[in-house]
Amino acid sequence: MAGVAMADPTDEDAGDGAVDLFRALGRQIKVLRERAGLKQKELGERLGYAEETISAVERGRRIPQPELLEAADDLLGAGGVLKAAKEDVERAKVKARVRHPTWFRDYARLEAEAVELHYYGALALPGLLQTEEHARAVFTCRQPLLDEVTVDLRVEARLARQEGLSTWPPPHTTFVIEESVLQRPIGGTVVHQAQLEQLIRVSRFRNVELQVMPTNRPEHPSLGGPFTLLTPKGSPQVAYLEVQNVSRLVTDPDEVRMLAARYGSIRAQALTPCESRTLIGKMLGES
Repeated sequence: MAGVAMADPTDEDAGDGAVDLFRALGRQIKVLRERAGLKQKELGERLGYAEETISAVERGRRIPQPELLEAADDLLGAGGVLKAAKEDVERAKVKARVRHPTWFRDYARLEAEAVELHYYGALALPGLLQTEEHARAVFTCRQPLLDEVTVDLRVEARLARQEGLSTWPPPHTTFVIEESVLQRPIGGTVVHQAQLEQLIRVSRFRNVELQVMPTNRPEHPSLGGPFTLLTPKGSPQVAYLEVQNVSRLVTDPDEVRMLAARYGSIRAQALTPCESRTLIGKMLGES
C-alpha cells in the first residue's frame, strides 16, 4: 500500500460543540449589555477590548476568553453567571484542541508519539515553528475564509502541538526551510520580526537542528513540495504529505525510504545550522 489517503482538508468539524457554547455565551453577553444600556463600543472601552471583538463574541464568532467573561460579569452585574461558564469554555477549548480536523487526526497522533521528526518547509513554515501571531495570520487569510472561532481553535491547536518539542525525552527534530519562505512577511513586519526571533530561539534547542535552503542554489534535489518524516516510538518511519486539498499519510516502506533519501540530499545542500542561524539573524536586522 503506497499510503493512507486522508479526507479533504476543508473538513471543519473540530469545534462544533464548542461553537454552540460560544454562541450561547455571546447571546447572554448581548442581553446583559443591552440591559445595561451600553453599546458594543462602550462595553469594549470599559473592558479594554475593541468594538469588533465584542461584536464577534456576541455573534459567537470569537471565543469568549475567561478574562473577558470575568470582567463582563462584574461590569454588567451578571451575578456570577458568566464567571461560572469559564470552566466550560476551557473544557470546550481543550476538547476542540484535541479533536483536530478529521484529515489531520492520524498525523497529529503520530506526531505526538514520535521520537524523530523531520520537516521540509518548501512553501510555509512548519506549524511547530510558528508564533501565535504568525499562525493567526495564516489561518485568517486562508481561502475559503474560516470563521473567527475556528481560527482561534486552530491557533490554539497549533500552539498545543509545539509543547511536544519541550517534553522529556524530547524528539530529535530537524527542519529544512526554503529561504523564500523566510522572506515572506506573513502578518506584516512586526509579526515577521517576532517570527524570525522565534526561529533563532527554537534553533538553539538541544534536540532541534534548523537549516535554511538558499534560493541561489543552482540545483535542488526536491521541487515536488513539502513533506514530513516521522518515527513513532516502536514503529517504522512514515511520511506525511499535504498540498492544496489533498493530504496523505505514507506508510509504504519503499516510498518512505525514497522520501528519507531525498530529505538527506536536501539537508546536504542546505546551510549548516550555524550558517542558517546567521542568515536569519541578518534577515532580522533587515526587517
